[in-house]
Amino acid sequence: MVDFSNTQGAGAEQDKLIPRIRLVTVFRLGVFQMGLGMMSVLTLGVLNRVMIDELKVPGLIASATLAAAQFVAPARVWFGQMSDAKPLFGYHRTGYIWIGAAVFSLASFLAVQVVWRLQESLQATGWTGETGGWAILLALVFAFYGLALCASSTPYAALLVDVSEEDNRSKLVGIVWSMLMVGIIVGAILSSGLLKQISLEAPIEELRDSINRLFTIVPAAVFGMALLAVAGVEKKYSHYATRSILADREDKITLRRALRILTANPQAGLFFTFLVVMTLSLFMQDAVLEPYGGEVFGMPISETTRLNAITGTGTLVGLSSTGFLIVPLLGKQKTVNLGCISAAICFVLLILSGFTGNPALFKFALFAFGLAMGVLTTGALSLMLDLTAAETAGTFIGAWGLAQALARGVATVAGGAVLDVGRVLFDTPVLQYGLVFAMQVLGMSVAIWLLRRVNVKEFRDNAKAAILAAIESDLD
Repeated sequence: MVDFSNTQGAGAEQDKLIPRIRLVTVFRLGVFQMGLGMMSVLTLGVLNRVMIDELKVPGLIASATLAAAQFVAPARVWFGQMSDAKPLFGYHRTGYIWIGAAVFSLASFLAVQVVWRLQESLQATGWTGETGGWAILLALVFAFYGLALCASSTPYAALLVDVSEEDNRSKLVGIVWSMLMVGIIVGAILSSGLLKQISLEAPIEELRDSINRLFTIVPAAVFGMALLAVAGVEKKYSHYATRSILADREDKITLRRALRILTANPQAGLFFTFLVVMTLSLFMQDAVLEPYGGEVFGMPISETTRLNAITGTGTLVGLSSTGFLIVPLLGKQKTVNLGCISAAICFVLLILSGFTGNPALFKFALFAFGLAMGVLTTGALSLMLDLTAAETAGTFIGAWGLAQALARGVATVAGGAVLDVGRVLFDTPVLQYGLVFAMQVLGMSVAIWLLRRVNVKEFRDNAKAAILAAIESDLD
């Protein structure tokens, strides 16, 4: 039997000497998330629109190539474990964050260059083997982009665990994820400013020059933001070395051990399932919201494009207030429960707004849903950061990120599929779309049931026992 009690006692004393992270440093950490928000506008907003509308690339091809970045989500677990066990440049998280940011910034520019080759081949020869080859290459570049995102964002989330305490974690999450929303807004404004001189009839050459400039300036700025965001933070504020019983040992947690620890914990499987169901239920409406506004309320395209702004405003308010007000009052698990219940009520309001044909109620429901999503996101992320073990924080964060990424991808497809079922079953658009929202209510009910079975103390006890068992079995 290996005795770690002396090590843990010394670590607890050293842990007290590490300063608590300051508010200005939390905002600096949020700059990294702000950069990710800006990058999401470039890929999912600008490039997706350009490929489908201006370059006439088929929508299925455009969406499939962009989705390749999500299909590599399982790599999150590996990158998280790597950051736990193999420091870069003397630090567990910082080196991975910087290298990942450099690679995804470069990959985004390379993706645009492949898009131009795809468009030229499509225009010259149609869908030939050469055109298909460019499409496959584009998907591979986006997969590489996704891997770089995994390599940086998973250690980044683990760093948030390392530098925070249970009592300030919800505030940190609220600030950092609010800055993600700010980054989306800034990215949209910046992209609009750099592309505003392009007319709808502009030649491809002019479009290419403007897009290339945009995909040079913004990724370079985002890389600089990543460097600034985490510089010196791990060295000064990280508790990893004092919390982990393996920080200075040669037999660090390997991937095999990490996966054994992950799968040996029943609470980990339970929380993974909760995240999948909750995320799936939360985002099923993504693919049908704008069509719902057009078909049921008769809104023009210009008006439905503003619906996301209504939801986004509510989300920003929810994110920024929950960490400071609701979580300290209710606790993390009850905050998540409140978010799930609120989201379910909002889906019911979306159905009622369709039956009444009231656009004002529809928009109110969207704003309220944004608030609920902000509450739920802050609560769930705070709880997620608590459900880690110091020795395998990156691995657990990778697993939680995998659950969310897979569920987010399935949610978009599921929303469209349920709508198609609704069209077969019902004749009226309200009932067809209402079926999607009803399924979300059902999903949130299941998520609430799963959440009530999640026990943080039991999770930590199981994780500690699994870590010791994994080490002892290898020593034997």
